[in-house]
Amino acid sequence: MKRVFKDTPIDEITLRRFEKPASEDLKALTRKFLISIGLLQSGDSRDIISSLFYLFVKAGKRQEFLEIEDIIKKFEGEDGGTASNIRRHLRRLKGANLVERTAYGYRIIEFMPLKELFSKNIMNYSVQPIIDRISEYAEKIDEISHS
Repeated sequence: MKRVFKDTPIDEITLRRFEKPASEDLKALTRKFLISIGLLQSGDSRDIISSLFYLFVKAGKRQEFLEIEDIIKKFEGEDGGTASNIRRHLRRLKGANLVERTAYGYRIIEFMPLKELFSKNIMNYSVQPIIDRISEYAEKIDEISHS
């Protein structure tokens, strides 16, 4: 019996390339970073995830852990600042290997510099396996088409 393949991806990532960063505005830069790795869309007006990530970047610089209750209080009254929405975006940041939960609270993974975090956690665990699998498909297509 033949194996049936589903068209459902195991993993996916969106990458966008912008002009070189020229701004010194940390909040704008973190927003552009999130758009670049697909966690935020260019036209999103309710971008609580960028404010949340900005909070983690600032806390990471001071090597501070953030408690969920404090995070929720920080965004009370903001558009999209509901507890459930904050938790959803925290899950997205954790899923993107940017933020982790420890016994002391949430933080940027191991307080790692963002460039290193991107290289180790996103490139190695998200992008490279996808590129490797695409190469396997290309190799298999070449193998079948040349036989």
